[in-house]
This record gives sequence, structure tokens and C-alpha cells, in this order.
Amino acid sequence: MSGDPPVPITVWPVPAPPDGETMSNAMAVRLVHNLTHPTDLVIDLVVGPQLARAVIAAHRRSHLHHRHPGWGREPAMLVVTGWPVDDTPPGEFFARCRAGLLPGGCVAVLLPHGDLVLPVDVVIAAKRAGLAYLQHIVAADRPPRPGQRTQLDIHTDVLILTRRGGADG
Repeated sequence: MSGDPPVPITVWPVPAPPDGETMSNAMAVRLVHNLTHPTDLVIDLVVGPQLARAVIAAHRRSHLHHRHPGWGREPAMLVVTGWPVDDTPPGEFFARCRAGLLPGGCVAVLLPHGDLVLPVDVVIAAKRAGLAYLQHIVAADRPPRPGQRTQLDIHTDVLILTRRGGADG
């Protein structure tokens, strides 16, 4: 995005998600361990049991709200979702995420890799709702090998958005 500092891109060597699900177990574990601390609240909006398992194993707390209208009153440190989110307009969804996050909390949006425009559309909608684009993670089945030029088999893009800290969040 013009005028913004560059966003770091990271490669995570994790398996592709099972058919019809949002993420693999390894992806869920990395998201929970990298973006939360013990006892933090995670809002789970994904398809599949992987995130719930990772939350339990890492001693975090979770609201499992896939396809439910309310997220509860306690603000969360992490919201994890696939995309698109049902019929909710993107701006409305991200405004709700921002309102439900602690300052410094993150939204992880998992997208199937391949559409060049979709990540841009997601970031624009999130920024309009007051979230900042923090990091882009690409998930590939195997890690890059030092000294070898190989094309990665990327299966998932993960956009990490954040509610900045401070009085106005």
C-alpha cells in the first residue's frame, strides 16, 4: 500500500489444510504460539478442529464462534478466520474484529493462495475499519533450501492485521 512501510513476508513450512478446512494442525500451532501468550483469549472462526486443539494444548482460552452472531464481551488477543466470512460485508466484519480486539491484538485471515487481488481487497477493507497490516505469511509444504533456487509450492496466504495500541487503539 502506498505510503505504508513495507510489510514483512515470512515463509512457514506447514502442510496444506485438509479438504474443506481452513488450516492444518501445524498452521494452527504456529499461529497460537506466535501471536498469543498463555491465558490469552482466541476467537475461532475457522472451519475444522485444528485451531481449537492448538488453543487447548497451548493453555489459551477460546470462543468458538463459527457461524454464530456474537463473540462475547471480553476482548481477544487473536481472531482467526478463513475468507470470505459468510455474507458479512468485509468492512462490517473488520470493524467488528477491531471492536473485539485488545490493543495490540491481531486478526489472522487465511486465504487460499493464487488470487492476486483478494489479499489487496482484504487489506483495504481492514485498513478502512482501523486495522493495520502487520505481516504477510506464505505457507508452503516444504521450507526453502539454502543455496538452491526452487519455486515454493505455496498453498495459503495469511494476512496478519493488528489493532494498534494506545488510547484510540
